[in-house]
Amino acid sequence: MSSARTKDEIAAAIARDIPAGSYVNLGIGQPTLVADHLPLGSGVVLHTENGMLGMGPAAHGDDVDPDLTNAGKVPVTELAGASYFHQADSFAMMRGGHLDVCVLGAFQVSEHGDLANWDTGAPGSIPAVGGAMDLAIGAKQVFVMMTLFAKDGTSKLVPSCTYPLTGLGCVSRVYTDVATFEVGLEGVRLIEVFGVTREELTGRLDVTLR
Repeated sequence: MSSARTKDEIAAAIARDIPAGSYVNLGIGQPTLVADHLPLGSGVVLHTENGMLGMGPAAHGDDVDPDLTNAGKVPVTELAGASYFHQADSFAMMRGGHLDVCVLGAFQVSEHGDLANWDTGAPGSIPAVGGAMDLAIGAKQVFVMMTLFAKDGTSKLVPSCTYPLTGLGCVSRVYTDVATFEVGLEGVRLIEVFGVTREELTGRLDVTLR
């Protein structure tokens, strides 16, 4: 049994599972790491909320252009054939069902694929929905990238979300540091584990694993 995965290892696993030729949006934060692991020649086209198709990996050193960033203001590169457009057009692509996959972070995911990722509801928290609702409902598939357990040890994969919802029944797969899951109408299917056993997960989760 392997050890728990790093953020880059989770991102690499997601990159491998994105079908060739897909149009994909990567959410702000950890999901942006997926861009650095997409195989050359995959034909995957990355879309950004702020108006770009054909985004490449993160930019470093002399490749940094302050006018070329993703939606999280992180400097990125452009691939051959990249295009730019108004943010309103970008959201029309998101809402119109033109994205094959989006990868989002989450505070909670329910066993049936409900997503909560814009606010914990805690006093003093700053809600940050951005385009998450548009992506969650508009994309054909939603992958979530997150740690499985919060800092207090509670699971982020839950029977039902207790935080404000982003979307209902929209998540199909959850990639975490210790396991990958499929979620949906039939509940949670455990695909693989890292650094833990199935029995250990069963003891810490309040959902039934298939």
